[in-house]
Amino acid sequence: MLSESFFFLLSITHHANRIRLALTSLTHLSLHTTNKPTNQSAGDHKNPAHPGSSLQKQNPSDDTPICSSIHPSIYPPLSAVVMATYDKAIESYKKAVTTAASLAASAMLLRGVVNELVPYEVRDLLSSGLGYLRSRMSSHHTVVIEETEGWASNQLYDAARTYLATRINTRMQQRLRVSRVAEGKSLMFSMEDGEEMADVHDGAEFRWRLVCRDNLGAGGGGGGGGGGGAGRAGGAGYRLEVRSFEMTFHRRHKEKAIASYLPHVLAVAKKIKEQDRTLKIYMNEGETWFAIELHHPSTFTTLAMDHRAKQAVMDDLERFVRRKDYYKRIGKAWKRGYLLYGPPGTGKSSLIAAMANYLKFDVYDLELTEVNWNSTLRRLLIGMTNRSILVIEDIDCSIDLQQRAEEAQDGANKSNNPPSEDKVTLSGLLNFVDGLWSTSGEERIIIFTTNYKERLDPALLRAGRMDMHIHMGYCCPESFRILASNYHSISDHTTYPEIQELIKEVKVTPADVAEVLMRSDDTDVALEGLIQFLKDKKDGTKDTKAETVEHVARGDEEERTTTKKDASGDQNLNDAGKR
Repeated sequence: MLSESFFFLLSITHHANRIRLALTSLTHLSLHTTNKPTNQSAGDHKNPAHPGSSLQKQNPSDDTPICSSIHPSIYPPLSAVVMATYDKAIESYKKAVTTAASLAASAMLLRGVVNELVPYEVRDLLSSGLGYLRSRMSSHHTVVIEETEGWASNQLYDAARTYLATRINTRMQQRLRVSRVAEGKSLMFSMEDGEEMADVHDGAEFRWRLVCRDNLGAGGGGGGGGGGGAGRAGGAGYRLEVRSFEMTFHRRHKEKAIASYLPHVLAVAKKIKEQDRTLKIYMNEGETWFAIELHHPSTFTTLAMDHRAKQAVMDDLERFVRRKDYYKRIGKAWKRGYLLYGPPGTGKSSLIAAMANYLKFDVYDLELTEVNWNSTLRRLLIGMTNRSILVIEDIDCSIDLQQRAEEAQDGANKSNNPPSEDKVTLSGLLNFVDGLWSTSGEERIIIFTTNYKERLDPALLRAGRMDMHIHMGYCCPESFRILASNYHSISDHTTYPEIQELIKEVKVTPADVAEVLMRSDDTDVALEGLIQFLKDKKDGTKDTKAETVEHVARGDEEERTTTKKDASGDQNLNDAGKR
């Protein structure tokens, strides 16, 4: 208040000085013009003297002001008006200065009294009330849409970002963010921090502005980063930067903005995503998901799998995605669990990719060995989007499945030193699968894979957790035909009967068959090589190259299994492996 009064006084003084100087100049100019001698005839050399006039040639050294040497009778009317106006301006200036000084002193006094007598809470309430009145008097309203809501991602923010990307006028925007995430994809434009753009819907104008601010409360966690860029996703973890959209509109359009415009943004964004859907696969690091695009070519058509089992999976997926109301009516979370089990190389990962491509669901590959606490696990799982697949591979090696039995056995010994309640446990994982936390999202699929189903804790196999158990077995004649069609584009061959008979007698994985078929581009050579490979397997011998490939594959699998066992400390599983 004091600074405002001071600048007000300076402003008044400045303008008063300008008025005074202008009036003084005008007065001098008027008097000087009146004092000039008039043109006379050639015979006249000087004006007739006026009685009492002092209009005579004056000494150049005379410093008497011209005003004093002019008789009042010859003052022009303009000089009198100017002088009167000048006097009034001076009086007004004095009054304004006096009033401003009085107001400044009163404001200083009032401020001191208020600070001394009125409590801070009351002053804060009054300030809030004045702010509310000021906002009510404003002709425009603003809706803020933040990137996250708590630990979960804000679907409206994602929809707004997708929607605005199709409305940006590249000629009007001074700053743009441009990207291309895959070869062959068109350029994608988005707003930069602080930039604004306008959109018109149903005759109403809505102005959008992107705001980025530092999260001063950020700390810990597995690295932050706002969504919107490749490699940053989710809604889990602490964020170093918080992003939001501000949508401003005239207050008479508020009902239209809430009831019509925002639903329109959601609908258009959903249609855009469905038309140009790019699948992503996420991996976890700390408390944050990092994403890359998923371009796995596997489909149910190319999947080397028994057609009856394949059709059963497809029918189950179709039934799941269209039963939203059914799950709500029976009071169950809208999710589905699948257990894939079988020897290595039988196509478990390919089936997961085929399911993702079939449903257009993103994949979240959860590495439990990277998660240390149940709280971190919850944040990661909450950060998943709807219409997604959660995958935990080799579940028997990823978590201490015997923990509950060990705790029951050693309960007396651990009573004096209770373990951390926040450590990752099987019960913590199961709580998300079908407990209270299972309702944190919709239309989700949970997939566990294992090479050894018999090693799993019975709690994982209970009905309601893994709804469908899918055995991925060795290669069968039908699987071989699919592989031959995939790798050599043939549907029949003279060697098929012999190969199919050998496959029935020999345990060989689809991965082994695929590797042999890839050795040659010549179909006859490749199929003859497969026959020899199957005969060697049947006789207990293997060709050198196949043995080398199988040895490497088995070695990688054993090394990965050993590493995960060491990380989880599952001694019971090690003992079972030795037996």
